Amino acid sequence: EGCLSKLKAADPTFVMGHAIATGLVLIGTGSSVKLDKELDLAVKTMVEISRTQPLTRREQLHVSAVETFANGNFPKACELWEQILQDHPTDMLALKFSHDAYFYLGYQEQMRDSVARIYPFWTPDIPLSSYVKGIYSFGLMETNFYDRAEKLAKEALSINPTDAWSVHTVAHIHEMKAEIKDGLEFMQHSETLWKGLVRRSEQPLQSA
Repeated sequence: EGCLSKLKAADPTFVMGHAIATGLVLIGTGSSVKLDKELDLAVKTMVEISRTQPLTRREQLHVSAVETFANGNFPKACELWEQILQDHPTDMLALKFSHDAYFYLGYQEQMRDSVARIYPFWTPDIPLSSYVKGIYSFGLMETNFYDRAEKLAKEALSINPTDAWSVHTVAHIHEMKAEIKDGLEFMQHSETLWKGLVRRSEQPLQSA
């Protein structure tokens, strides 16, 4: 909890820390720099910091993509994230930010194909690879490949039963196929897992 704040406090000029934190607010909350002065300042600070130090092309693209998204040009931001993925197909930040931006744009085929292009690079030994299955499954579901989407989402859930994006996919599939009973049973089972997760997170830390 509070890891991004701690990250920026530990190294205030770490530009990727700013790109991650600011990007998450922009993409995860629907906030706008036109209405949120603090967010507007965060974007400007990120850009200013990026100009004070040498950055890799990958870092430069991340900063540009977040700034472009903040300015409302979602398609161009996606192009920048896709450039990152061409050279770094296992860049989870570029993958998730572009996926969510495509979702906001209603670009269902791009949601699917963007993940399909990099999916072969995410071998099981790479951390977070199961989440990529969930992200890919959602794009498949959005383009009506229900059987493939369900298979992939359930593979992800067999690794991490609390993966919300995979749960989202399977729930939608049951809805679209009018499988009311199966859908209710699936969601009730998922709720049980989530409650267990919440209970564990509420337990006080034990001293070493």
